[in-house]
Amino acid sequence: MASRKSGLQKEVLALYRRALRMASAKPPSAQPKFFLFVRFTFRQQSDSVSSRDVAAIEHLIRKGRRQIEAFEDKSVKDCWVSAEMKHWESTHRGYTPWTQS
Repeated sequence: MASRKSGLQKEVLALYRRALRMASAKPPSAQPKFFLFVRFTFRQQSDSVSSRDVAAIEHLIRKGRRQIEAFEDKSVKDCWVSAEMKHWESTHRGYTPWTQS
């Protein structure tokens, strides 16, 4: 039987889905960068905070919402990807349909 998710877990998952939808709405040439940015940011943030630190998680959710709202603007066509993000992707590469082999 699957475990039930807390309200906070549901909020984080909803934010992640919203970020992925935002990335998929960008121009095809920029989508891989947006997907990498989203994956990297969520992974780094999850590693930096304890799952029991509710205040920190709520802060990161609010910060993430504001950042996604900024990226959802139609005038945003591309994003910057650092060398650290590219290195992280090469070491954590899994199945991602949006990256090209």
